[in-house]
Amino acid sequence: MRGTRPLKRWRYVGFFDERLMACVALVQIGPARQSFWAIQCKRPGEGAAVIAREHTRLLPRRRELQLVHGRGREHAAGREPGRVHVRDRGVDLDLWLEEEDGIEAQCRHGRGEVWTRKQAGVPARGTIAIDGGEPREVKALAVIDDTAGHHARRTEWRWSAGVGEGPDGTALAWNLVSGINDPHVGSERAVWVAGEPREAPPVEFAGDLSRISCGDGSELRFHAEWERSRRDNLLILSSDYRASFGSFSGTLPGAIPIARGRGVVEHHRARW
Repeated sequence: MRGTRPLKRWRYVGFFDERLMACVALVQIGPARQSFWAIQCKRPGEGAAVIAREHTRLLPRRRELQLVHGRGREHAAGREPGRVHVRDRGVDLDLWLEEEDGIEAQCRHGRGEVWTRKQAGVPARGTIAIDGGEPREVKALAVIDDTAGHHARRTEWRWSAGVGEGPDGTALAWNLVSGINDPHVGSERAVWVAGEPREAPPVEFAGDLSRISCGDGSELRFHAEWERSRRDNLLILSSDYRASFGSFSGTLPGAIPIARGRGVVEHHRARW
């Protein structure tokens, strides 16, 4: 606690390839904890047949969901992979994350401060099995959000993160936000080109989350394929959350063309 403001912290991992989109998270607000996961994947050998499942739990169970923090190459103790393991509702997902040091920001928010570290374009490898079926190999790219802070009591933000490639095959990734950790300089906004991050200028999200515009004329267009939404009204918090997963085209901030991209766009209102 800082005065009457509880610490909020979370680790969120999203991962994307042509057959799989998923997110896994552990959240803590003061003494309260929550876990959630959501997954959409195509059945092998069945064309467009799609499986979509999700689960939110207010009392997380370690046997159902584990998120293990990794270490980047610059860590004093040496590099170590992170891990995501979900075993719940017929889904058995086990991935190792080749984590990097990422980019960090610490910004004022109301009367408090929020620290965050973002990673994007992180290689994720492992297996997935559905309903007791044979495990199949997964090679995806991940985005990772580690955040902790004493946020303002009323908070609203829009956020997008994803991975893709340019017309020449250059690896691209991004983390864009409006409403939190978004000063003109020293923000969490970033675009990764061939694995190298650079801070992005301020952006604006369309009300329907279909576009992300930048003052330099860049426009990232979003086509939603699947949505996870949830509304909670609990004793210590209320939350209205909408996350859409899908494909991206257009240009990233800095007028960087993207030939294809996969990721998430999110709108979150909270009172906590």
